[in-house]
Amino acid sequence: MTATLTTPDVLIIGAGPAGSACARVLARAGVDVLLVDQHPQGRDKTCGDGLIPDAHKALARLGLLDDVMRRAQPVSHVGCVGPRGGRIDVPGTLAVLPRKELDALLLQAAQDAGARFEQARFEAPLEQDGRVTGARLKRGDDIVEVQARWVVLATGAVPKALTAAGMCERHTPSGVGLRGYVKAPQMVGRINALEVVWDKALRPGYGWIFPAPDGHFNIGVGVTNSHKDVAGKGRKQDVNLRAIFDAFVAKYAPAAELMRVGELVGELKGAPLRFTLTGAKWTRPGLIVTGEAVGSTYSFTGEGIGKAMETGMLAADALLAHRDDDAAARAAYEAGLTALKPKFKLYENANRVNTHPWLADLVIWRARKSPRVLRRMAGVLNETSNPGNLISVRGISRLFFE
Repeated sequence: MTATLTTPDVLIIGAGPAGSACARVLARAGVDVLLVDQHPQGRDKTCGDGLIPDAHKALARLGLLDDVMRRAQPVSHVGCVGPRGGRIDVPGTLAVLPRKELDALLLQAAQDAGARFEQARFEAPLEQDGRVTGARLKRGDDIVEVQARWVVLATGAVPKALTAAGMCERHTPSGVGLRGYVKAPQMVGRINALEVVWDKALRPGYGWIFPAPDGHFNIGVGVTNSHKDVAGKGRKQDVNLRAIFDAFVAKYAPAAELMRVGELVGELKGAPLRFTLTGAKWTRPGLIVTGEAVGSTYSFTGEGIGKAMETGMLAADALLAHRDDDAAARAAYEAGLTALKPKFKLYENANRVNTHPWLADLVIWRARKSPRVLRRMAGVLNETSNPGNLISVRGISRLFFE
């Protein structure tokens, strides 16, 4: 059975941070927005749950920072731990809130602003004369056609929707992660930072422990460059996330203690990641791709919540500024993404630490001796300065001669 929903100005596919942020900005400006997702409101999302400074900035613009922080676990530092046990705490404005809670809050905020929400799955775009004019959705057993002036695709790292829309340039992920939640009230106060750990046993990845609200901890491992790209298809490298997780627990004493004294809540869950604004076309007539679908996650650390919201708001800004000019709206959005590229490049350069963890020892050793190096590391995290490429050949040489 085929039906037709009320025609919105903008149809947004995907109600994660990017889609909900885009919907809230547009709806607050009076735009008729229909936001759809294949999952019901309050669905879980495999993620590290860390809210770094760019996420705080995005939430502040959305008018949601106070609401989020009332629920989140505030954190003041990222604890970087090297293979030899050296540690440096990098200060920042940080917090942790499970994605199930964060995404539900963002989606509700979009609806509070006036956006409509429907549970439905994207099947294919509708097109006329080379322009996207809406989408074909599956809702239950019904096929629903929705006409819209614009379609925004915010469907995350899984490439199925990108492929259906003709926007996918890389079918395999840039990286993969595995995380679990552990309830361990006895560890509260003992793990206070967003701890990120490198060790040769974790190559080509890293481990993390993030303190979450209510005596819970988010623990996991990530591997960047998990798939070698070959003509856009790629193939998986020889990595086993569960083996890396077990190595993390065996090698890092706080992780071992957390798993020993705590209670694993649910199962360990894995997820793909898309990095560095690559792997998908950004726009085509009538269509904008945003969030992790467009590669809004940082390599090196896998942080992506803030940049997902930021790219979603860039899409909204472009549509609001050029409501009746397709080419101008797409150009404005693409210019906004291009302006973000240098920030992604810093994290891409630093990504070599995951393959060569001894570099973490080097940077940690120098930062412990040099307040200036520590300020440069904080500058990367807080986006308050352009501290240069710490993990480039030139950057490493500067560590010794500054």
